[in-house]
Amino acid sequence: MSNSKFTRRGLLGSAAAAGGVVAVYGPWKHNRVHAQASDRPIRIGITSDASGQYANSGASDRRGMLMAIAEANAEGGVLGRKIEHVHIDTETIPATGSRVAERLINREECGFLIGAVSSGVANAISQVAQRYGVIYLNTNSSSPTESGENCHRVKFVWDGNGANFSKAAIRNSLDAYGGNVMMVTNDYVWGHDTARATKALVEQYGGTIMDEILVPQGTRDFSAALLKLQQAGPNVVAAAVGGDDQIALRQQVAQLGMGDKMAWINNQQDWPDVYGLPADNLFGVFGTTWYHGLDLPGVQDFVARYQAMYPDTSMKVPGNVFYNGYMATRELLAAIERAGTTNNIAVIKELEGHVMSAESRMQHHDAMIDPNTHQVQQTIYLATANPEPRDSDDMYRILTQSAPEDVRDEASLGACQLESYDDTPTFDA
Repeated sequence: MSNSKFTRRGLLGSAAAAGGVVAVYGPWKHNRVHAQASDRPIRIGITSDASGQYANSGASDRRGMLMAIAEANAEGGVLGRKIEHVHIDTETIPATGSRVAERLINREECGFLIGAVSSGVANAISQVAQRYGVIYLNTNSSSPTESGENCHRVKFVWDGNGANFSKAAIRNSLDAYGGNVMMVTNDYVWGHDTARATKALVEQYGGTIMDEILVPQGTRDFSAALLKLQQAGPNVVAAAVGGDDQIALRQQVAQLGMGDKMAWINNQQDWPDVYGLPADNLFGVFGTTWYHGLDLPGVQDFVARYQAMYPDTSMKVPGNVFYNGYMATRELLAAIERAGTTNNIAVIKELEGHVMSAESRMQHHDAMIDPNTHQVQQTIYLATANPEPRDSDDMYRILTQSAPEDVRDEASLGACQLESYDDTPTFDA
């Protein structure tokens, strides 16, 4: 598909030739044929889960986006235009994600899409978005394929991925505990892709994969898997289990006293999946992109703004999922301002290669949107349970922080083939 198919000149030419009116749909319905109205709101479609395995994370993701939108509107909007949002539940189901993306673009006239936790859902949304040229921010799904073989010119990936987290954790764990590794893997795209990255690193660092236990999404009884682990006696367990499944796994491991019987690597730990759990449920070492207890400029103010906007939420402090949703939305709006236009290609070019200071990101290292994969290269933290918490929300002890270049996912860089600008439809939102 080339840009000429959706150019303003092409539409007007078709109308003149036909002697009638062109039927134009989607975010370009008004501004393809007419001059862009400066008082027309910028519409953002929010594609976060509100049900399914990642409903809790989806709610946190959405709160982050809404705080960034509210703050921008309080400052006068973007390019003098108010930002509006429309949210539709993607249900943690890829097919639903596709339908939601189509509706948000064609019926709700959203020029931008934001949100995902499930990588399968994110991939489905991004295929629709690329077809229309609509910029899509994948805020919280972390399969390496999202910035690898399933990358797109319109898609930007804001979380660390499974390979980044594995690089930060695997070598230290093998050196400290031994090289015999068992894997427990959610049986869907994120689990498989994360496990593949983990296996490659275990082999690279001289370890041995003893076995891999696949668990379907929606698993609540892990007794068979845990019995198998007890019988095998690995040095290390590398778990790629997420959402409500991970909550159930952690509870059952703690009940059996297995949390300290072997070294557990939980590739990535999303704050909504552990918030409020007992301390003995937070065993092992895990990765994250941000923590509210980081002693860095801006963190306390960010927490205070969260608490002021969401005084009644049960989650009293923001976590990594909220942080990713907020940062992605804030940077999209800033890119539109820098571009001086809502033209999608101009905004894409503002995002590609954009460097974000460590101070602005409240991380230890500067971050950068990789122009070749569209993944945010950022600080990766390893954490474990905090044995001396300041309060009930101080659940993590940060063990290490890795610079982006030290955990870079080279495999994704080689697998990603972004569409050209000419093959990406262009429009002004």
